Amino acid sequence: MPSNTRNGQVRSAFHTILKRRATSALQVLGMGLLALGLVTPSLAQQQFPNRPLRLVLPFPPGGSTDILGRIVAASLSEKLGQPVIADNRPGLGGYYGLDMASKAQPDGHTFTIASLVYASGPVTYPDMKFNPARDLTSIGQISEAPNYLVVNLGVPAKSMKELVAYVRANPKKLHYSTSGVGSTLHLSAAMMNSITKMDMVHVPYKGGGGPAMTAVLGGEVQVIVLGPASIQHFRAGKARALAVLSDERVSVTPDVPTAKEQGFDVVVAGWHGLLAPAGTPRAIIQRLNKDWVDSANNPAVKERLETLGFFPRPGTPEQFTAYLKNETVRWQRLIKEINLQPAR
Repeated sequence: MPSNTRNGQVRSAFHTILKRRATSALQVLGMGLLALGLVTPSLAQQQFPNRPLRLVLPFPPGGSTDILGRIVAASLSEKLGQPVIADNRPGLGGYYGLDMASKAQPDGHTFTIASLVYASGPVTYPDMKFNPARDLTSIGQISEAPNYLVVNLGVPAKSMKELVAYVRANPKKLHYSTSGVGSTLHLSAAMMNSITKMDMVHVPYKGGGGPAMTAVLGGEVQVIVLGPASIQHFRAGKARALAVLSDERVSVTPDVPTAKEQGFDVVVAGWHGLLAPAGTPRAIIQRLNKDWVDSANNPAVKERLETLGFFPRPGTPEQFTAYLKNETVRWQRLIKEINLQPAR
């Protein structure tokens, strides 16, 4: 090989090494500046994500939030090019997980899934020095999902109408489980009980589709109002669905009648959305929102969600912020109407 050719290859290899080292040094510098808050939003977006992300799930494994969250985590992992790790942090009806996420570094690498406890928590957990509207910021809505009225197989009622008649004749005889005081399941059941004039004993657990549903299956309690996490159990004949609390029957459970069909105007849908710590750069919020919207519009992801009973509702951060405000007003009004006492 001629010496000039060999020398050229050596120089080229040397320049490649220098280029790689310079790039690496810039990346390290950028990460350091990002941590110190000395970078612009555009640079922050360029550096994001630079490590695995954490999706805080405020409920235990097995429930609706957990099932949905793991689908979201897998979908976003593909879009972001970094693993999104699902981290279950149950407690206080889902409020603890939101509080924990709000205290994370606002760099987009930690975010969480909100549900109805976002709206109810400030009233039902007044001792918490945390306000979701102040300490979290909207990324976007994930989905809505109908709730089902489900009972243990030992309950004599075969329909919602029969259950209402039985409970009215036997006040406080039956117990219903929820994922905690002020949680989605608690308020959904409280609304149903208020409308139907049923008097059952509330038994809170640390999670819905896991502990609370397990309690129904095992006979510790008899009744639960639960979302898609209940479907697998009544489909398998381990529990009985008496009604779906929606305007119309649901395509994935066409044999389950609505409460309205049985004479009760009870419509209670659950919902989920993505939130990040307040102060997360706008550019990162927009990136996360875009990646989720793209995922939700993917036919394979959409079909999987709908098969499980979740109906995607992707939108902008501003749309979800407005939705959260409306839900907060709606559910805090209900809490006052039913005189729900704060958890202590």
